[in-house]
Amino acid sequence: RYFLDNVAGWILELDRGEGIPWEGNYSSWLEQKDARLAQEASAEAARRKSIEKELEWVRQGAKGRQSKGKARLARFEELNNTEYQKRNETNELFIPPGARLGDKVVEVSNLRKSYGDRLLIDDLSFSVPKGAIVGIIGPNGAGKSTLFRMMSGQEQPDSGSIVLGDTVKLASVDQFRDSMDGSKTVWEEVSGGQDIMRIGNTEMPSRAYVGR
Repeated sequence: RYFLDNVAGWILELDRGEGIPWEGNYSSWLEQKDARLAQEASAEAARRKSIEKELEWVRQGAKGRQSKGKARLARFEELNNTEYQKRNETNELFIPPGARLGDKVVEVSNLRKSYGDRLLIDDLSFSVPKGAIVGIIGPNGAGKSTLFRMMSGQEQPDSGSIVLGDTVKLASVDQFRDSMDGSKTVWEEVSGGQDIMRIGNTEMPSRAYVGR
């Protein structure tokens, strides 16, 4: 630090993909850096407060959203898009939120599945509520993957039912990656060869996204 204070007269800071010049020594740069971070924190707190306010409105009933509804929804999307841009600058892989879920996410009733004489699942019933994080554990061959294949419609149960909520969209990563083409590059597999990808409400260069 002593060396930098006495040698450096101009500093270029690289922060979240942006170059920020500063004329001065190391100590003066630290002071302005601290002030800038405090200002960013204040702006972030105000933005989060705005998001919470808009989210509270979004969660209200239809009667409370009749006036100026489209404008406020657009504002909410804009605030969330700002959050995406911030994550994008820090090279954090961001999966945008999906559509608002209803009260029913997944309901399984009296599910039964067997392969020949081997019974994997018998009279299974459960309900997954909104916002739940669920882990399914068991030894190999217990039927974990089979359950997910039935939930996604890849396989049918012998009896029983699986009902997904109206706004639920399933996404999965196959542990064996059977759906992937080994002759393609990572970029080709992820982007489908398109130069621009749409991530939520935002479009971005596909190579930049894959490069993260």
